[in-house]
Amino acid sequence: MLAFGRLMFFGFIALSVVYICLSFYSRSVRRSKLKTWWEEEGRPGDLDDYVEKGLAEYDGSLRRKLILGVYIIPICLIALIIYLTNFY
Repeated sequence: MLAFGRLMFFGFIALSVVYICLSFYSRSVRRSKLKTWWEEEGRPGDLDDYVEKGLAEYDGSLRRKLILGVYIIPICLIALIIYLTNFY
């Protein structure tokens, strides 16, 4: 049981690092796309306002929520492996 607790603790830390890195990367990609779209659309308004509104929309988007799969998928796979190993 102690080994499982240790696995969960260090696994959670590793998954948190991956989640944070993936979240920052996704946000920076969205920011660069918004800047590109702003230039392609003929520069409507202020760049900072355009990017901030776009990032506010991104924060509520499905893509942002899908990044939480970083936690869900590995935990489900580990639970499945433990179940199959012990009870099948």
